[in-house]
Amino acid sequence: MEKTSVADMPAEIKERLASFDESLSNLDALLQPLLATPHSELVEKLQPLDSAKMDLVVAYSINSLFWMYLNLCGVNPKDHPVKQELERIRSYMNRVKEAQESLNAPKIDKAAAKRFIKSALWQKAKQQQENSSQSEVQPSSSSESTDISNSGGRKRKHKD
Repeated sequence: MEKTSVADMPAEIKERLASFDESLSNLDALLQPLLATPHSELVEKLQPLDSAKMDLVVAYSINSLFWMYLNLCGVNPKDHPVKQELERIRSYMNRVKEAQESLNAPKIDKAAAKRFIKSALWQKAKQQQENSSQSEVQPSSSSESTDISNSGGRKRKHKD
């Protein structure tokens, strides 16, 4: 099998390889601080959820790079176990995301809610008690009432 020189490659492939090389160089620059620090030091500075996120990002990145390596070697990564590994890591990322969302979800102050409900029920009961006592206590102004009849609209006074 004869080797293909760079000059014999189509321009599109050259551009893609150049872009891939640039992306790898950028990734290398970004990972240098992470790789320079021992993992134990990184983990002790982080909260458990952040540590899990970091570990998942590292695992996903490594497996993604391996996916790209398989592509470069002409192996179909969809038929390789790396695909299942990437799916497994994604499922863990979703679980971490759910845990993060549950931590950020609004919390109910149960004690305050009980106080609000108790206060509202007490005020309602007090209002009902006041209304019932007022209706029982109100004396009528007189024993006579005014009645308007349909005959001519005149007022008549009746004695009870």
